[in-house]
Amino acid sequence: MSAAQVHAAAIVHPGAQLGPGVSIGAYSIIGEHVTLGEGTWIGPHVVVEGHTRLGRNNRVYQFASIGAPPQDKKYAGEPTVVEIGDGNTIREGVTINRGTAEDTGATRVGDDNWLMGSVHIAHDCRVGNNIIMANYTGLAGHVQIGDWAILGGATLVHQFVNIGAHSFTSMGTYLAQDLPPYVMAAGNMAKPFGINSEGLRRRGFAPEAIAYIKQAYRTLYRSGLGLEEAKRQLQALAASSAEVGLLLEFLERSKRGFIR
Repeated sequence: MSAAQVHAAAIVHPGAQLGPGVSIGAYSIIGEHVTLGEGTWIGPHVVVEGHTRLGRNNRVYQFASIGAPPQDKKYAGEPTVVEIGDGNTIREGVTINRGTAEDTGATRVGDDNWLMGSVHIAHDCRVGNNIIMANYTGLAGHVQIGDWAILGGATLVHQFVNIGAHSFTSMGTYLAQDLPPYVMAAGNMAKPFGINSEGLRRRGFAPEAIAYIKQAYRTLYRSGLGLEEAKRQLQALAASSAEVGLLLEFLERSKRGFIR
């Protein structure tokens, strides 16, 4: 692959590490401690600063800001980081802030995510793989998102909330508590509205697996059982379904409680 191509109007610190085939557009600024992996494309008017690493074949569009200091009054300039994997699309105006010393010191985004315009990922978030975040979605600090989740436009997520794999939120959803795997949510405050059946089918889940997930959802949300009794019934289902086991594990780990 060819050497990096840097527009004459871009500002790239000599200490930045640019992989083969990197392209940097006009008026973009790349800081001293930035690493850009092979084939990554940085459009015009992008700022990448701090101790920030992007992997291979990412596409970052104009006016995105990656690696800026966290919006946290306790931050005192510690050398915290942003780590971004491979194959992500980061659209116009996205902001991804570095981590804080109060947590692990890292904000992490995985692979093959699609971050639409004006998405905000705050300090210390953990974003998995194959996630879609629609326009104006905002994550407060310390949020974790499992693989294949889809967050509708203007979804707002409170700090320390966990969002399970294969879940789905509607436009304008506010999550103040955890969203279990596979569950669809909408509203302010968020309420559950069934499971993400269509998404699961598209991803190749077997009909039997989806049936077990539906049964688990009914047990948790529609049976009228108390939480501990519902968990006992989920334990029985988990003996036959790895998917229900994942759901149960998520519930057991929840610290903020989950949407009801």
